[in-house]
Amino acid sequence: RSIQFNTDKRQLLWSGTDSHQRAAIDSGMIVEQRFAGDGKERAFFGYHAVALAPIKPNPSFFISAPQITHPVPDIADACERYSLWLHVDAAYAWAAAILPEKRHIIDGCERADSIVINPHKWLFTPIDLSVLFCRSRDALRNAFLLVPEYLTSDDEADQPNLMDYGFQMGRRFRALKLWMVINYYGVEGLQKRIREHIRLADVFRNWADRHPDFRVVAPVEFSTICFRFAPPNPVADSKTVDRLNESLLEAVNRSGKAFLSHTKVNGRFTLRCAIGNIRTTEEHVLALTRLLEGESQKLSEGEF
Repeated sequence: RSIQFNTDKRQLLWSGTDSHQRAAIDSGMIVEQRFAGDGKERAFFGYHAVALAPIKPNPSFFISAPQITHPVPDIADACERYSLWLHVDAAYAWAAAILPEKRHIIDGCERADSIVINPHKWLFTPIDLSVLFCRSRDALRNAFLLVPEYLTSDDEADQPNLMDYGFQMGRRFRALKLWMVINYYGVEGLQKRIREHIRLADVFRNWADRHPDFRVVAPVEFSTICFRFAPPNPVADSKTVDRLNESLLEAVNRSGKAFLSHTKVNGRFTLRCAIGNIRTTEEHVLALTRLLEGESQKLSEGEF
């Protein structure tokens, strides 16, 4: 069995040979948006104490809602100390490490047992394609290996068969499209576009910071901004403001001029602006700010 701790969902996923069970994290677990101090070790011990072992900590490279990175070196220390499998979910943020000024975000990842990256999120590659690095090829193969006699061959040792490393027996050439993107843009081309997306996120963040009716609710480390429409009205309770944000999301998306997503941060309905399209320009970002100002003004006038 293995156990994966998902910091975003606040859940444990218990995978056995013939069953899957989910269990909510019980009280006493030390879980924060960032692992800090020795809390992570107490959490690991907590899981171990109730015999849910071996444990596979999953320090998401960022928490998908507010995009906060975890200190992988600290978690790697704990994993080595207690012989735990360390899986790094670098789905989105790994792409930023192509920039010298962001290289530090992958510190400690060289100590991981496995790493996953989703190129469709910020490497301009159409879905579906994921990249998996696994330190132990045998461990990966043994997890999926189920070969009937008629599929065995004498050259398996020299010719790895991809059907032994996943659920599919046959597969499409998914990696080709990523190779084409890397080959076409090159390192400098990808750096230029990712760096520009981070700059555009700062443009949006600066607008939200200056605007009296909007506020950023999570650190902006990459190209996604979590923000809320929060007009300074003393009679507006949190549920009313949540409804306003939901309505604002619907209005913006209904316009067809932009598409926002949402999440919840500290239990509050939160809007997300994710800049990842290779053709997004500053004018698109400024147009979104104008759209938000216009639609939020309509909502304010109607709500209060």
